[in-house]
Amino acid sequence: MTGETERATSTTSTMERPPTDLIDRVVERLHGVLRPDQILTGKTDRYNRARVPAPFPVHRWRERVPDLAVLPESTEEVAAVVRIANELKCPVVPRDGGTGLTDGAVPLRGGIVVDVKRMNRVHELDLENRTVTVGTGINMLKLNEVLGRHGLIYPDDPASYPCSLVGGRIGTSGWSLIGARYGHTRDLVLSFDFVLPTGEILHVGDGIGRKISKSSSGYQLKHLFMGHQGTLGIATKATLKLYPKPEAELSPFWAFDDYDAAYRFTGALARAGVATFAGAVLFDEWKVAYLRRDDEAYIPQPADVRALTCAVLYGWEDEVRVGGKRLFRIAKEHGARYLGDEISEGDWAARHDRYATPLHGRTKSGQVVPMSWHCEDAAVNYTDVPAVTKAWHEIVADLRRKTDVFDDWGMFAYTSADTGVDYLTEIDVGIWEQRLDDAAWAMWVQAKRDIAAAALAHGGSISACHGSCREGEVDLVPRELGRGFDVMLGVKRMLDPNNIMNPGKYLLDFAYQGDVSAQLDELRGIR
Repeated sequence: MTGETERATSTTSTMERPPTDLIDRVVERLHGVLRPDQILTGKTDRYNRARVPAPFPVHRWRERVPDLAVLPESTEEVAAVVRIANELKCPVVPRDGGTGLTDGAVPLRGGIVVDVKRMNRVHELDLENRTVTVGTGINMLKLNEVLGRHGLIYPDDPASYPCSLVGGRIGTSGWSLIGARYGHTRDLVLSFDFVLPTGEILHVGDGIGRKISKSSSGYQLKHLFMGHQGTLGIATKATLKLYPKPEAELSPFWAFDDYDAAYRFTGALARAGVATFAGAVLFDEWKVAYLRRDDEAYIPQPADVRALTCAVLYGWEDEVRVGGKRLFRIAKEHGARYLGDEISEGDWAARHDRYATPLHGRTKSGQVVPMSWHCEDAAVNYTDVPAVTKAWHEIVADLRRKTDVFDDWGMFAYTSADTGVDYLTEIDVGIWEQRLDDAAWAMWVQAKRDIAAAALAHGGSISACHGSCREGEVDLVPRELGRGFDVMLGVKRMLDPNNIMNPGKYLLDFAYQGDVSAQLDELRGIR
């Protein structure tokens, strides 16, 4: 990216924080619609709502601290807060579980963080239609504890499953680890109530019904209000699709001497047409090496193992048994070595355990240091996964040659659907956050641009899961979307005339800057 483009982009991501007198007026007005215990202005409360798992220079955390936080308990209270913010032109940032990796819940310009965690009720459980209506502050773990008593499950299963909330999943249009069997967030959420930046309340779904999964009446607005990282409003109550709780699970792991064999095998599993197939995951050589050295790894492997493939099936016992036989037959045809029941069952059961925790990084000399985990993801067609894998490792290797701040923790490729047409391709990077100074941060931001560019060069999307509104990859969103990005700007300007809703994200500040066609053409790569 040229220096001119970088300067053009940076001007859209900075704006002064609200002045103190404005915040005082906001707090005064909020006391008219919320109880005192719902309005948080203390330093601890504000700092606790400024952090997300994605690493950021420690010395700059204070730049992302909100001026206050609120804890609404209903759609009407959210609407009242947003109306006040819109009238006084104060930034608003929705925060659900705060587990996102692209800064959707990070307040770049202060203002109000709307924390939805108190909106966590189960409003209705419809056992006949197999739907549940919930406040968006509930997380999947607690929800499924309730549903399990009725033999049902809400199968939205991110890596952050125990702590991510339904509202955050809507805001990111999240990706599920078992999506090849049940679909992803966009497929599982039937409808939701949504507070617009003006404080108006909108219900979106297929048609007007809360429990309809397919309508041909007008534009399909549900997907417009998913995945916007809080820039168009706040989801407050959602109706979700339910499935029978699986009677049986099979999660075999297989080892390979080389990556290419594991890659071909993973594709064969995805194309096998097994009805209970919930997903397959390809671990490359760097990932195997990382798991081998990590003290908490569940997959200790001898040195001759260069790649791993994991598959998982869910369903009734007789279905899973038959499907499993087919997968093991395919494994035999591809020379796969089964790792045994203990490792297979143990690692899949622990798939959520190591999310966003400090892990064991290594300097170039081999010294063990505490590093934070981060990942960059893309949606990549099966045929392009090897090329993207190679390109991404080269980018991180270049970082590592320059500084010990970064460590390559390997790559995953997850099936996105039961056809195996595309994969969530993810590179995991250890970042020594305490050493992440401004110079290293600039290197990381450029590496993120390069990672996104490699995905686009191979016909992929910048992100399959986490979103792409963080500094670095966000610069390439206009290039990926083309004129569709102009539509995004138009929608943002129409729905949020005062730019109060999560300002500074997705380059949407361009919507308020007059004629920016030349800058956008430069971002698109049009000269």
